[in-house]
Amino acid sequence: MANIEEKVENLIKNKIEGIGYELYDVLYLKEGKNHILRIVIDNEDGISIEDCEKVNNEITGLLDSVDYIKEQYFLEVSSPGLERNLRKDWQLKKYIGSNVNVSLFRKDENGFKEYNGILKDVTKDHITIIQENVEYKISREKIARVKTIFEF
Repeated sequence: MANIEEKVENLIKNKIEGIGYELYDVLYLKEGKNHILRIVIDNEDGISIEDCEKVNNEITGLLDSVDYIKEQYFLEVSSPGLERNLRKDWQLKKYIGSNVNVSLFRKDENGFKEYNGILKDVTKDHITIIQENVEYKISREKIARVKTIFEF
């Protein structure tokens, strides 16, 4: 059975795309004592507060009608920001050639717990990073988080 994030994504994806946005991510989190359903949207022109409000208004009724989440929760609609978490394969592939930060669960065989470099390749099992002109192939199961690095 699909988890809440997958169910919500399947439910709202077409609606969000139909009004001109990309559904970047769906996160169901517990922050303190609160449950949060965070819908992350994007488009080529960036995301304004009005865009978030528009999407919120479009999906609230849809979410209420299916009642996937039994406990009380807060709905947040936001942009992915300048430094984006890359959790899904399509996100990683989209940012090949970009500067990224890769955090590992623990130090690896190279003695690193973190890599900063250019994302070169993405496969089902590994990602490849070029850090200081050295290429590192990192097992996906060792990765805690990958995010883009915005340089001013």
